[in-house]
Parts: sequence; C-alpha cells; structure tokens
Amino acid sequence: MARVLISMPERFLDEIDQVAGNENRSRSELIREALRTYMYRNQVRNTQKASRNAEILDALLS
Repeated sequence: MARVLISMPERFLDEIDQVAGNENRSRSELIREALRTYMYRNQVRNTQKASRNAEILDALLS
C-alpha cells in the first residue's frame, strides 16, 4: 500500500485520533473511510448535477 504524507493542525489530528480510538480503528483506516465517503458524495453530486442539466437542456430543446 502506498503512503501519503499530509499536513494538518495538531488539534485536528488530535480529534481524528480521538474518533479513531473511540471506534477502535486506526487513524489511517478512519482517514481512508472519510476520503472514500467524500469521493462517493462528490460523485453523487456530480451525477445529480449532470442529470439536472440534461433535464434543463431537454426542456429547452422541446
């Protein structure tokens, strides 16, 4: 597995570690899940936006 170095404020990292600890997960696992969730939501938003744009275009062309 590839490694990635990121920078963040210590306070934020402390919060991440606290959540990971509460869920008995590693910091890396928590961050991977957060990024997967972000990318999924972004894909859904883009799909919905494309669908709305297609509906508008269809209405304009009708």
